[in-house]
Amino acid sequence: MIKVVSFKICPFVQRVTALLEAKNVPYELEYISLSDKPQWFLDISPTAQVPVLVTGTGTALFESDAITEYLDEVHEPLEPNLTPEQRALDRAWSYQATKHYLVQCSAMRSPDEDTLKERKEKLGRVFEKAEKALGEGPYFKGNTISNVDVAWIPLLHRAAIIEDHTCFNFITGYPKVQAWQAALLETGLPAKSVPEDFEDVFTGFYLSDEVFLGRNKKYEGESSASTCRNTGCC
Repeated sequence: MIKVVSFKICPFVQRVTALLEAKNVPYELEYISLSDKPQWFLDISPTAQVPVLVTGTGTALFESDAITEYLDEVHEPLEPNLTPEQRALDRAWSYQATKHYLVQCSAMRSPDEDTLKERKEKLGRVFEKAEKALGEGPYFKGNTISNVDVAWIPLLHRAAIIEDHTCFNFITGYPKVQAWQAALLETGLPAKSVPEDFEDVFTGFYLSDEVFLGRNKKYEGESSASTCRNTGCC
């Protein structure tokens, strides 16, 4: 069985595990601490970063882009028989998500409201692109879950958790993106692709007293939802 070496709240790991869940591929997880990386992990990860996927033959693969392409080569793709052009477009739209994972992480860790607004605006550029590209849904390309949806799950899942806990909405003003988020949450893939204690660990870090949203659990600024996902929060 393949193994994924993980840090619990890493969005790049969730991209890989979400794809494994979508494909119904069994896998094992081994968690490490990024502040105290074991030597065995440093020995198999040239970048000293997660995710690392250890194949059945013991080969350690790194970089989420390479891992997801490998999984499509050794397991049935979510969308078989795509043309080379369609696969290239899927990779491009997936990259739009993955290159904003750390942008979102930075925004969620904003120390004050001005910084949060500035970083939200930067993050909003990718949601604006998605809003223009989305069709009738429910998913990015229509009725079928694709690699693009999987790549966007970490962004949209984290946005949903932040909204649930604070009423701050990273995707306000993007109705198609909001509908897409709801459809992906409904599949259960976001929850299946993270550990059971993910939300506790996630909020413990991103909603701590060190960050603005952690100190303002009932955010009432311009980015608060008109109707909170969690009706008890505001």
